[in-house]
Amino acid sequence: MRRFDIIGALADAVYSRANSQYMKNGIVPVKGAGRTSDHDGVSDFRLPRVVGVGGAVLMGLGSILGTGIFVSIGIAAGVAGPSVLLAVALAAVVALFNGLSSAQLAASHPVSGGTYEYGYRYLNPPLGFTAGWMFLCAKTASGATAALGFAGYALNAVGLSGAASRIVLALIAVGVLTAIVASGMRRSSRANVLVVSLTLVALVGFVLVGIPAALAGARENILQYIAPIFDRPLVSFVDGFDNSGGDGVRNLLHATALMFVAYTGYGRIATLGEEIREPRRSIPIAIVATMFVTVALYASVTFIAIAAVGATRLADVTGSAAAPLEVVARSFGVPGIQWLTAAGAVTAMLGVLLNLLLGLSRVLLAMSRRGDMPRGLARLHGAHASPRRAVIVIGVIVGALALSGSIRLTWSFSAFTVLIYYALTNLAALRLPIESRLYPQWVPACGLVSCLGLAFWVESYIWLIGLAMIGAGLVWHAVARRVAARFA
Repeated sequence: MRRFDIIGALADAVYSRANSQYMKNGIVPVKGAGRTSDHDGVSDFRLPRVVGVGGAVLMGLGSILGTGIFVSIGIAAGVAGPSVLLAVALAAVVALFNGLSSAQLAASHPVSGGTYEYGYRYLNPPLGFTAGWMFLCAKTASGATAALGFAGYALNAVGLSGAASRIVLALIAVGVLTAIVASGMRRSSRANVLVVSLTLVALVGFVLVGIPAALAGARENILQYIAPIFDRPLVSFVDGFDNSGGDGVRNLLHATALMFVAYTGYGRIATLGEEIREPRRSIPIAIVATMFVTVALYASVTFIAIAAVGATRLADVTGSAAAPLEVVARSFGVPGIQWLTAAGAVTAMLGVLLNLLLGLSRVLLAMSRRGDMPRGLARLHGAHASPRRAVIVIGVIVGALALSGSIRLTWSFSAFTVLIYYALTNLAALRLPIESRLYPQWVPACGLVSCLGLAFWVESYIWLIGLAMIGAGLVWHAVARRVAARFA
């Protein structure tokens, strides 16, 4: 028997053991998309397949077109200046490698949990747990960033400001969306369609209306930095393209790490694999389509924003009001465009938060099934088979992180942890059996190297905290497994 088959057999044995534990607790598992209920009216832990290709693409876009495009561009501009344009392109390449790795893993193993499940199946339990733990750390921080970004745009649109007001409004948003997600996937999917539609209209409007302002300011804000491209070697070119007063290459890589997080919403498609119809066909199509749309929008919006007002101005308003694109839209001098941009930002942030609550709760559900988290969180409730307990726990954690009030802190922490998560995704993809591969081995290899290469370019205190979190998680995992084995 080959090594991959042995690993798969061991993972299946662990999964079967988890099933038996649920049966002891009065929950009877089913196969496929059906549901049963125990005496408390709580269903089994199988989720119904209710999402098609279109719905999966919209879920991916809803997860990406939010904090990344409305906030993180400004954060990255503060790090790297106009070279944020290069960071957007480099991050897209890294994200494409990771997206393809996620697609083939999800197609071959379509269950909720994403790389947490893939790590257990194709790597080993500690690495599988680390993937799930990093996803929870990364995306709860992203959720807090989305909530704060929503509050910043909403308050700025009505002429209000202040950290306290931003935090209160962010907490209200977390509470309302937690209630929606807890009600089930069908209702969440309908809300997501509305959110993504409004966001796309706002972004396309921003780009079209902003073209004259971008053309007028391009010479001052962009062209002067790239004019010497043919006269200097690459390193000198990057240093010259950076106007933040630091090491140009270092700042570029730091900004790329920050921008990479902005693309990673496609992973939500993989984490919802158990709820997608025809997953082997639907998931790869949905992830690739989502990536193409996202890259086009990110490149267009970043160019318009930097060319129109400059990287320094964009970074300043991100720190002060957390609403950079709205400020840029006001500079266009076209009545109403700032309101459209603000409305699109508000809906986008809510969409990201909604999709993060969905994805995070499914990973927590998967970890609870195996006993890596409290088993009670794996129960499904109601007619729509919602993991209500897991959703509520995630909502509470996101709300707690939003209390920090710092968008840059939460986003930077998310950058490190999500890069570690996707490094494990690519490592798992390298272990796929030949018959399960959809893409060449160099795709996950490039993804693995690029993720590990970028992870440690964020602030040193951020990655030190991240490493400490990994260590704490592994201690928890070891203790939880010993306790579970003692009482099995």
